[in-house]
Amino acid sequence: MTKPFILKVAIPAVPFFKLFEYLAPEDEDCPIENLQAGIRLEVPFGKRSKIAFLIATSVESDYPIEKLKPITRIIDDAPLLAEIDLKLLHWVSSYYHHPIGEVMSAAFPVALRQGKEAIIKKLPKVSEVEIKTTPLICNAAQQNAIDKITATLDDFNVFVLDGVTGSGKTEVYMQLIQTVLERNQQVLVLVPEITLTPQLQQRFQARFSTHIAISHSKLTDLQRKNAWLLMQSGACSLLLGTRSALFTPLPKLGLIILDEEHDSSFKQPEGFRFSARDVAVMRGKLANVPVVLGSATPSLESLYNVKNQRYQHLSLPERAGNALPPLVQILDIRQQKLKEGLSAKLLEEMTTTLAKDEQVLLFLNRRGFAPTLICDDCGWVARCIHCDANLVIHRNKNLLRCHHCGIEHRLISDCPACESNELISLGLGTERLESVLTRLFSDKIVLRLDRDSTQKKGTLDDFLAQIHAGEAHIILGTQLLAKGHHFPNVTLVAILDVDSGLFSTDFHSGEKLAQLIVQVSGRAGRELKQGKVLLQTRQPEHPLLTELLRDGYAKFAALALAEREMASLPPFSYQALLRAHHEIEALPQTFLQTVAELAQRLNSQNVQILGAIPAPMARRAGQYRFQLLFQHVNRAALHHLLRQLMSQISTLKLATKVRWSLDVDPVDLY
Repeated sequence: MTKPFILKVAIPAVPFFKLFEYLAPEDEDCPIENLQAGIRLEVPFGKRSKIAFLIATSVESDYPIEKLKPITRIIDDAPLLAEIDLKLLHWVSSYYHHPIGEVMSAAFPVALRQGKEAIIKKLPKVSEVEIKTTPLICNAAQQNAIDKITATLDDFNVFVLDGVTGSGKTEVYMQLIQTVLERNQQVLVLVPEITLTPQLQQRFQARFSTHIAISHSKLTDLQRKNAWLLMQSGACSLLLGTRSALFTPLPKLGLIILDEEHDSSFKQPEGFRFSARDVAVMRGKLANVPVVLGSATPSLESLYNVKNQRYQHLSLPERAGNALPPLVQILDIRQQKLKEGLSAKLLEEMTTTLAKDEQVLLFLNRRGFAPTLICDDCGWVARCIHCDANLVIHRNKNLLRCHHCGIEHRLISDCPACESNELISLGLGTERLESVLTRLFSDKIVLRLDRDSTQKKGTLDDFLAQIHAGEAHIILGTQLLAKGHHFPNVTLVAILDVDSGLFSTDFHSGEKLAQLIVQVSGRAGRELKQGKVLLQTRQPEHPLLTELLRDGYAKFAALALAEREMASLPPFSYQALLRAHHEIEALPQTFLQTVAELAQRLNSQNVQILGAIPAPMARRAGQYRFQLLFQHVNRAALHHLLRQLMSQISTLKLATKVRWSLDVDPVDLY
């Protein structure tokens, strides 16, 4: 008797690490040779059907054959994922200890996850690759970088393109892209933020005649499906996107570029917590193609890999063309009377700059009107009932809003504790600063760019166009403005609240603040006019500030790495953070304590196990949050313990009652 054909499939949204087994259909219209890894199937699962991904076939089963169900239908005639794509996804599942079904799901756009046809309704016209605005003449450092990378296009190498802000990294990217496209290969370009895609897209479209596929979360499901299929089919050669674009199949991959590689937005913040930077490096290795990591402030991990000769360092030490580096000055605001967060010196510099028809950029990483509403009589503070956080005042919408769980209340005028009407706004947010600037500079146009002001589709693009057209005089914003943007007429940049980043329990905070200062400073004086940067602080002698401004980012990074080494912190050790939360406080704590005890019994290689302890924000969105940290100087030892642990956690009683997740190589410890 012929043995039945067994299909081993991965199913998304199912928290199991194993594959599920089904019977192949006994149908002459469905030859077995069509059942290849990488196709989608519809399968019965409980009382419903689910879309599944075929991983392997076999004639042997781990279960009694009579208990296996036949699949409902075959969706694809041919695999949507190639063998190399599946290999990458298996590695990712293993490294991040995440269910293969969820990992497979992340590789597909929503429409294809839902089982929709893998067909592009309207194909764009794709012409032969031609160069349209010609390549710029590069300086010696740019040309050296281009030559070094071009020489290795047939091999896997990782290059850290370490270029000061305005040094012409994008021109290096474009000349490399041109070479790869002329070789009839594909290029993947990743950026950390959606806001950076329009600018790069415009520059690419001005240079290349080929169609450019775009992929990020603000696009429609149809747009993302079409971009995915254009690249998967080989019909398109250039993909520009955020971290979610990383897993798009590219059958002719020739080069991977990550711009602003240091940015923590490359790490998925919840669920499947992969690092797009680290997975991109593995993808380059499997495909045997070079990976370029570009930044003015390379991450300490990348610099550590350069030091250990795993990555090659390429330096662009000067701004492109005749642009000069900005002059950076610390403004000591101790014992000074500020006008809504603005010092007299800053206001004077702004007035001078605006009088020359030049633009001013102010950075404040706090949206809303003010971060605190307090009663001046009894001291009552407006707190979120679901989070350990204050409610933020949004006066334009007459709201109090929590920036952690999103809950909103109408803005009140009387204290609910003592009924006093002496409620005052403490602190400064972008909304409040906008109203102040509009009053102080009434003849100037103030543009506020933050998550609140750019929610409406197309608003951000319109704002950026206004800035480039010179229709905005004062640009005020948050992280949206911190990196990548090229504003030729901005000559004065000010960071209003440097001090908020100087004191933190997270060891990453110093690195992040230094990167922020350098990146924001880099928006000043990017063309013919020299820029000036002002840092308002009450800590003018803080070592981070003095070292960074005196010696530059490279020296700062070297000192920061030395400190990390002395403390055995990453990248000199490896970490994984197990998080758990529940609305009943005792459950996540008990769960993690049980996991810690289990881990200690399995711990044959002295992995440090720290916790369970409350998260820095212990309560968020009505959930009590605890965490358990694992650390070891040897990556293999850490992962050996995690593999054993993850296979047993699901057997714990509390594992199905609390929400929990594992974060391998966490970028913050919140």
